Amino acid sequence: MTQSAPFTVGRTEAMPGSIVSGSLDIAAHGTDRGTSIPFTIVHGLTTGPVLALVAGVHGMEYVPVVALQRLRGSIDARELRGTVVMVHVANSPSFLGRTIYYSPIDGQNLNRVFPGKVDGTVSERIAHALTHEVIDRATHVIDLHGGDGNESLRPYSYWITTGSPAVADDSRALALAFGLDHIVVDDERPREPGASMYLSNTAITRGKPAITTETGCLGRSDEADVELALAGIAGVMRHLGMRGSGPAPVTAPIWLARNAVIRAGASGMLQAVVGPGEAVARGATLARITDFHGRVLETIVAPFAGEVMYVVATPPITKGEPVAMVSAPAPPAGRRATP
Repeated sequence: MTQSAPFTVGRTEAMPGSIVSGSLDIAAHGTDRGTSIPFTIVHGLTTGPVLALVAGVHGMEYVPVVALQRLRGSIDARELRGTVVMVHVANSPSFLGRTIYYSPIDGQNLNRVFPGKVDGTVSERIAHALTHEVIDRATHVIDLHGGDGNESLRPYSYWITTGSPAVADDSRALALAFGLDHIVVDDERPREPGASMYLSNTAITRGKPAITTETGCLGRSDEADVELALAGIAGVMRHLGMRGSGPAPVTAPIWLARNAVIRAGASGMLQAVVGPGEAVARGATLARITDFHGRVLETIVAPFAGEVMYVVATPPITKGEPVAMVSAPAPPAGRRATP
């Protein structure tokens, strides 16, 4: 069916068959300065899904940012079924400030403050704008991540199962369509829309299928990782019927239903002794934390046998921060894999 109505995000309006750029302006509030969120609307000529693609929630995860800039020039709006909304850099303060995890303005992790607050800190105001201007207008959401500037990571995606059965099933199909062969099964996200915390979970608690993907690491934007992200997006668009071409879904993924993020018990200097994708036994050493004179403060070990999804590969470490994630496979049981 031919679309006749424009699609609007903020004050930016796209007519059917057009590609339009805009930004969501986040006003200064209290002691926090404001910022802006650059986005692109690709509004197809025919009706269909509204796919939100969000990059740069963590500012040093560069691969998705590069991928969306490239994607913008590769979609023909006249041939697109439905609408694509690309958020090029969700967290401009962190991106421009080259910070991992936390905003240099308010010290908060944007991916822990959803659905945000209209009168909160800058991270909370960004989250509020993304919730109401992007997620609320979408039918499907992909939160595109990668290993942060300190993390060495193997590609994988998250299938979040805390939504309704129908949303969980549709999210599972998105994860398969994105094509990464390691899929973490996450059944521990908050279930309340008012305390959703994570961007993808904000969509899920509002009845919209969503996934989180991880491609790239260590502040790099290697071509192979950018192409991997673009192939995943193309697979999702094919799955949703938005375009006729794209990779087929992954057919035999490894469902990772047992997952542990191991956090530092001390601050100091970190030395990883394993790499991403490495198989480890229960009790195997993953990393050591020393003081600045070389005295070992803590030895980080694997809590069970599995595979390293990511490990911090730069020396600075602060107590409470992640050191590594270890996951173990399990076959899906019925609708979902059982941890």
